[in-house]
Amino acid sequence: MATRGQVLIPIAITAVIIGIVGVLTIPADSKLAEVKFPKGVVKIDNVTLDVQVAETDAQRSRGLMFQNQIPYDQGMIFMMNNEQVIPIWMMNMQFPLDIIWFDGDGNVVHIAKYVQPCKSALETVTCPVDNGGGKQAKYVLEVTAGFVNKFNITKNSKLQIISI
Repeated sequence: MATRGQVLIPIAITAVIIGIVGVLTIPADSKLAEVKFPKGVVKIDNVTLDVQVAETDAQRSRGLMFQNQIPYDQGMIFMMNNEQVIPIWMMNMQFPLDIIWFDGDGNVVHIAKYVQPCKSALETVTCPVDNGGGKQAKYVLEVTAGFVNKFNITKNSKLQIISI
């Protein structure tokens, strides 16, 4: 029978290798210490948010990685050219998020609350991808965890883009 070390060491080595490969496959310009995002303003129900806008592949890959927790009046909006299934992966996040997927008309199609970050190599290997329940969306809004409950955001909530 294999000892605990004989089982755990290969798993740990595999986790480190997969974590390194994952980081190496991130687009080069999204790995910079600081990525500049355009700014915008959105409104969900009666709550106005200043948002960072992720509209390029590199910006979407980087997202809120490595940033410190943001206040409830800020967020990041991921903008797609058309409706599609939009996966979100919490690699290298520093704080949990509430994530809201919207269709092209600003209607909520899926809400994920208190999505936890994946920071370590082992967490990166096992880090789940949330794809918005497999539903088609055009926009994804990431906000600090607790936002959805604090502002009573529901499936009936509506996104309005004020300026991008």
